[in-house]
Amino acid sequence: MLLIVGFLIVLGSVAGGYVLSHGELMALWQPYELIIIGGAAFGAFVVSNPSKTLKAVFKSIPALLKGSPYNKSIYLDLLSLLFDILNKARKEGMMAIENDIEEPDSSELFNKYPKIQKNHHAVEFIADYFRLVVSGSMNPFEMEALMDLELQTHHHEAEAPGDALQSVADALPGFGIVAAVLGIVITMGSLGGPPEVIGHHVAAALVGTFLGILIAYGFVGPMATSIKNMAAAEGKFFEVIKTVIMASLNGYTPQVAIEFGRKAMYASDRPGFKELEEHIKNK
Repeated sequence: MLLIVGFLIVLGSVAGGYVLSHGELMALWQPYELIIIGGAAFGAFVVSNPSKTLKAVFKSIPALLKGSPYNKSIYLDLLSLLFDILNKARKEGMMAIENDIEEPDSSELFNKYPKIQKNHHAVEFIADYFRLVVSGSMNPFEMEALMDLELQTHHHEAEAPGDALQSVADALPGFGIVAAVLGIVITMGSLGGPPEVIGHHVAAALVGTFLGILIAYGFVGPMATSIKNMAAAEGKFFEVIKTVIMASLNGYTPQVAIEFGRKAMYASDRPGFKELEEHIKNK
């Protein structure tokens, strides 16, 4: 939603200022310039990225309309789920959670938290590392190193769509200049004609530069930044999971382990101590 609001503000500010200064809006409508700029930028985008990145970009755009799902509500569910798993393991032994982590889709613990259940990567991450904890085959230092490696890899992968779009944003002003130069070429071919015809061609050439810059800094660039911000929010979500598991491995009780995770959150998403306690009791 904020994506659309932001775009409307950009368009309203630019178009409104132009009209108020007695500009003619239809003079900015140059579809051929858009074809040149948009087509060239899209072609460069396709050439410079592997197919998985292209798919990830198109998959990320609808997610921008919804906004980041990583808010206080989902963090409350995450910490409650981790508490339930750790508490069950503490009371009944590590082998008691084996079925839950081997088949999380049918686990009563996981099914209590549908928001977490929908995040397949998070469920897989939790299950994988609790599986290693149950097996007892790794010490805390090795476990933390493995987690860091996976999180680093995931972070680079999650940022790839944003980096790809940012490259397009960086190139768009250049393609705007290409469209402008082609417009000047057409203008040169019209020399000697009526002044209004020459003026129209010059205006179209200048609009090409304008569109390249506007699309780059008003639309594509902000979308790239937004995708990177969503990747950072997802990275923090997994960092909280890691923090709780590591605290448990280092001997802290479930109550204290989830407090470690709560402290690892951004302040804007962090629930209060009593709020988390009440949520766990209600669940």
